[in-house]
Amino acid sequence: MLNTVLYLVLNTVFVVAVSPLVMSLVKKVKAYCQGRIGPPLLQGYYNLFKLFKKEIIYSQNSSFIMRLAPYLNIGFLVAASVMVPIVFLPQISGIGNIILFLYLMVTAKFFMALAGLDAGSTFGGMGSSREMSLSAIIEPVTITSVAALAFVLKSTDIPQMFATTLHGSLTQYPTLILVAFSLFIVIIVETARVPVDNPETHLELTMIHEAMVLEQTGPKLALMELSHGIKQTILMALSINIILPLGLAADAGFIAIIVSIVSFTVKVLAFAVVVGVFESMMAKIRLFRLPSFFMLALFFSFATIVFELLA
Repeated sequence: MLNTVLYLVLNTVFVVAVSPLVMSLVKKVKAYCQGRIGPPLLQGYYNLFKLFKKEIIYSQNSSFIMRLAPYLNIGFLVAASVMVPIVFLPQISGIGNIILFLYLMVTAKFFMALAGLDAGSTFGGMGSSREMSLSAIIEPVTITSVAALAFVLKSTDIPQMFATTLHGSLTQYPTLILVAFSLFIVIIVETARVPVDNPETHLELTMIHEAMVLEQTGPKLALMELSHGIKQTILMALSINIILPLGLAADAGFIAIIVSIVSFTVKVLAFAVVVGVFESMMAKIRLFRLPSFFMLALFFSFATIVFELLA
């Protein structure tokens, strides 16, 4: 029981704490690649602190949905973060079913889109419409990628997946490399990054995610931004601890937890650098050509399943 409580508290607090840093590092790397200085690495924390002190203003057309959406959004994503072990592997079974994990992610996205529509603004409606259109395409791809992952590791339990790769090696599961490419594309899409979306623009022709949160203000906007960072961190953690679980603690020992936290921080920051460089090398793809980009992830997932069947 104590082990479970420790896991729930440490894992959740660490994910929430490191997420703004990961977001800031991506921006810093993108700025460096473009010849700019970029924001300080702690800018994400400064922005959240500033937003939490600001006034909340609601649209006259909004209902209770817009008021509840930020709390529901971050609540579902915090619940999803519990299913992805980072500090150590929990000793209880059934805590990280990957199907439930996907449902929590999709539900958070649904309420974000609903809040964008609820404000009654043109931008919000446009962003929500685009988000749902893209979700109709990317969700089957995400499910296929997860199915390939479960097929390779013979489990739908995320901690069990991590334990399998931790006690094994990549040479035992070489098809995980193909799944890694699929998961990387899913991360780019789900976190609204270039070439799918540009999170740093407010141009009508390009914004998707930003349009849905444009009407949010003050602490509500801070919760939306923080939940977006949490989503990015846990998706990165899923990919990192499947492909490179080195350092992940198998038990709740003090030294093991410290090593696990430090090693994951290094790995996730390195992943953030890769994402920043990738974004800097890519241009925004036209909306109607995005399915071709999604199909890459679908191809790698199907190839993984085929190779496993032939092995």
